[in-house]
Amino acid sequence: MLTVNNVSMQFSTRKLYDDVNLKFIPGNCYGVIGANGAGKSTFLKILEGKLQPTTGTVSMGPNERMSSLNQNHFAFEDEEVLSTVIQGHRKLYEIMVEKDALYAKPDFNDEDGIRAAELEGEFAEMDGWNAEAEADQLLQDLGIDEPMQHLKMSELTEPQKVKVLLGQALFGNPDVLLLDEPTNGLDVQSISWLEDFLAGYQNTVIVVSHDRHFLNQVCTHMCDVDFGKITLFVGNYDFWMESSQLAAKLQANANAKKADQIKELKEFIARFSANASKSKQATSRKKQLEKITLDDIKPSSRKYPFIKFTPDRELGNDLLRVENVSKTIEGVKILDNISFTLRPTEKTALISRNDLATTTLMQIIAGDLEPDTGEVVWGQTTSRTYLPKDIDEQFAGSDLPIIDWLRQFASKEESDNTFLRGFLGKMLFSGTDVERPVNVLSGGEKVRGMLSKMMLSRANVLLLDDPTNHLDLESITALNDSLIAFNSAIIFTSHDHEFIQTIANHIVEVSAKGVVDRGDTTYDEYLAHEATQGRVEDLY
Repeated sequence: MLTVNNVSMQFSTRKLYDDVNLKFIPGNCYGVIGANGAGKSTFLKILEGKLQPTTGTVSMGPNERMSSLNQNHFAFEDEEVLSTVIQGHRKLYEIMVEKDALYAKPDFNDEDGIRAAELEGEFAEMDGWNAEAEADQLLQDLGIDEPMQHLKMSELTEPQKVKVLLGQALFGNPDVLLLDEPTNGLDVQSISWLEDFLAGYQNTVIVVSHDRHFLNQVCTHMCDVDFGKITLFVGNYDFWMESSQLAAKLQANANAKKADQIKELKEFIARFSANASKSKQATSRKKQLEKITLDDIKPSSRKYPFIKFTPDRELGNDLLRVENVSKTIEGVKILDNISFTLRPTEKTALISRNDLATTTLMQIIAGDLEPDTGEVVWGQTTSRTYLPKDIDEQFAGSDLPIIDWLRQFASKEESDNTFLRGFLGKMLFSGTDVERPVNVLSGGEKVRGMLSKMMLSRANVLLLDDPTNHLDLESITALNDSLIAFNSAIIFTSHDHEFIQTIANHIVEVSAKGVVDRGDTTYDEYLAHEATQGRVEDLY
């Protein structure tokens, strides 16, 4: 068990939180949530001992071990892949190294023999003889096959390194597992495997993630960093979000009878429990949810941007035809003979196990990149607006205040200060924020700036390449809802399962070996369709 006693954290004049008292119990998975800058990753560093809190202590039970996901993808460049995973259990790895060094000595003496015997005893207690087999199995489950396990980390691609470092964190069944954004850089198959792994994990897991589907699948509790406190709530992310909205509604209607409020809470819990019955933690969670009282739900201070895309004209009969498109970059084939047709009523997700493939295709569709062969034909009634993956280029060389930067893309009627201040205020640029130069904006602020530009365009086709990148959960939710409501065409890429599932009705998967094109389908249906997934495997 991990215990947090009276922890506070302050950086110079800014207090992140104080008087934090929490107990993390084995068998549970805790999702740490909060607005960007609230101190989620800082809290994980405090738990791990990498940061000292201003006051208070963090303690574990005797002989318990903590493991975390290393964020430095280049920390083990000279190490073999298999060895890197085993280093997740530091003490076991150090025993292995010392033991091997002793046995390799040409002048092995009695003293060495005594020490070797001690090490062998500790090694056996830690189940060291099965270490390589366990590391191998973890890597195989994550798609790193046996020949790859004997390569140096420097020989792997970035996504492969992410998988190895995840295997390192999971190795050796740690008592407390800390995971900061574990789904970043993982493909769909690996995320699904991780969800299953954590759902059956008997020890304590604490995770920070912007992936709502992942939080809903694995979390039994949410730790909300808000109002300068860290508060524990039973349930997954959706339950926390909907219950906090219910709490705000009940608080606003303070004159309602308590009996009516209790009835509304019970109806909400019953409805939520029924809808959540398919999730992996549902049975145990349902019993916990049924014990919740009015005092257990709290309103949140989170702010959601107002995102609404309104096209100024309807689409005609034709949207887009992509025909025989191929592209090679620096001698490597990225796309090969890609053909598909999209209809005006469709919201299409472009997906791939290679991000470069989807981004390259988006650039070709948007007209920013020429294909080597093939053509892209847009319908005559289309007007497009594009959010590229690399948004920094859109602001490069500009030190304009955000209000003047946005004014460049506004119509004459919408270019006055009063309108633009109000418009940016709805996108969470309030007061003097509108005077900040665009070259000092954070990644999330730049995305909100680009979304503002796209809304002003009133285009009837939205092109978005990984739009949730850099956004906090509130902005992701607001964007997600706005794209569901948008009554025209969308073409987008994303790694966010819930985003794809709730928006797309057409899935196009692309690779250097071709395309799998499936219309009139949700993302979950696409993943569950055996014949389709057989064709997908042939792409790779």
